[in-house]
Amino acid sequence: MKASEMHTLTAEELEQELERLREEAFNLRFQLATKQLSDHNRLAQVKRDVARAKTILRERELFGSEEEA
Repeated sequence: MKASEMHTLTAEELEQELERLREEAFNLRFQLATKQLSDHNRLAQVKRDVARAKTILRERELFGSEEEA
């Protein structure tokens, strides 16, 4: 998901997306450890998406709710 798409989400939706991404990252790491992962780039993409979501949540925390959609 692009950062611009994440900025349109509410805080609750962003929290849900973050939880989904963390679960997906866990599953991908498990697949990597068992050598069942076919798309190795997906793990890096999910890590970046987690970082994007956490950054947006932190920005909103620091600068207030005026940036929320």
